[in-house]
Amino acid sequence: MTILLLLLLAFPGAARAQDAAPDDDFASFGEEFKTEAPRPDPLRHWNRAFFHVNDKFYFWLAKPVSRAYGHVVPRPARMAVDRGFDNMRWPVRFVGCLLQLKMGRAGQETRRFLVNSTLGLGGLFDPADRWFGWQAPPSEDLGQALGRWGVGEGFPFTIPILGPSNLRDGLMIVPSMFMSPVPYVADLPVSMGVASGEQMNYISLHVGEYESLKKDALDPYTFVRDAYHKSREKKIKE
Repeated sequence: MTILLLLLLAFPGAARAQDAAPDDDFASFGEEFKTEAPRPDPLRHWNRAFFHVNDKFYFWLAKPVSRAYGHVVPRPARMAVDRGFDNMRWPVRFVGCLLQLKMGRAGQETRRFLVNSTLGLGGLFDPADRWFGWQAPPSEDLGQALGRWGVGEGFPFTIPILGPSNLRDGLMIVPSMFMSPVPYVADLPVSMGVASGEQMNYISLHVGEYESLKKDALDPYTFVRDAYHKSREKKIKE
């Protein structure tokens, strides 16, 4: 677990590149789960254990630190930082588009990246949208690309610290890591600091979403697991 955590921290944005925890998409799936047949979950004991660990990590550490950070740093500044990190994930989105032969989206991603990296000061601002009307297309990643070509998701897999995933998407974190520019320009301690700062900034902008997700769930682990599954299915079909 320690080695996995160090690797993930060393390559910021790898997990979010495939929306490992898409909270915004979860709420609309609750009713559908009530009539759905149970899904195979051969690692359910591992998954439940680390769901509990991740839950405690969020409430005991990640949320308090992120809220304190949010009180110090104004929301517009935090949103700018989030845009900057999102801009750095362009290689993953670009390759994800190419692998699915979505050339139009690949072009959209590229022109937005070029404009925002220059006129937008490294992506802190979004002149591509504000000045040229080039809105961000739906996000693509390597797991979605494999799913689009018929590669099954395998079984559910809860990743320590990062949250719900599956075998296909979890494995695609590894090549996504090497598409981040940070490890190529900074040593491991700096990369870990950047990754931790990214996650703290992201959580500060989304405090309350996880709580809303789980508050009405009879079994929070099953609900989050199935919500992730439905969210990924939806993204693959987009």
